[in-house]
Amino acid sequence: MASEFKIVEEAKKPMAMHPKKFGVWLFMVSVVMIFGALTSAYMVRQAEGNWLDFELPTMFWVTTGIILLSSATMHWAYLSVKKNNIETARVAISITAVLGVAFLVGQWMGWTQLVAAGIHLVGRDASAVSGSFLYVISGLHGLHVVSGVIFVLVVLVAIFRFKIHSKNLAQMEMCATYWHFLDGLWLYLFVFLLLYR
Repeated sequence: MASEFKIVEEAKKPMAMHPKKFGVWLFMVSVVMIFGALTSAYMVRQAEGNWLDFELPTMFWVTTGIILLSSATMHWAYLSVKKNNIETARVAISITAVLGVAFLVGQWMGWTQLVAAGIHLVGRDASAVSGSFLYVISGLHGLHVVSGVIFVLVVLVAIFRFKIHSKNLAQMEMCATYWHFLDGLWLYLFVFLLLYR
């Protein structure tokens, strides 16, 4: 009797990512490229001269603390959803949204401190050259924080409607990833501006 051998290949599980998660990661990569280009242009322009050295507004220190705290509350919200502690998740994500708005208000107040110090967005002197980079970098980051706050509010509504829970975490994971990314991006920009002012 001749024994027959059959070779059966097991179907390999495709290494796939949720398409929306992939979209968020792709967006974050493009944001990194934009800010990488801006900070590179900043250093090149500063090296050319006609540059005003300036102190960062004290409010930027405060907003850095606020955004770090918001990252902690976002993680708290994520862990709460993961444990199906929906009431706590609602509180934590609400605090995150409030802290996001507080960050934006603080950044605006930082801009008013810059204006009071004579550092303007437009003009012909060295302060305008230095200031324009500072306003554009912090303003563009602020615009992304606005999108992050909107995302947080969308997730908050979904949590209130019980659409996000331990069995359906994708939207919460995307929001948390994006929010932590914005926090990390601000830390990078803040340290960069401290070192190259």
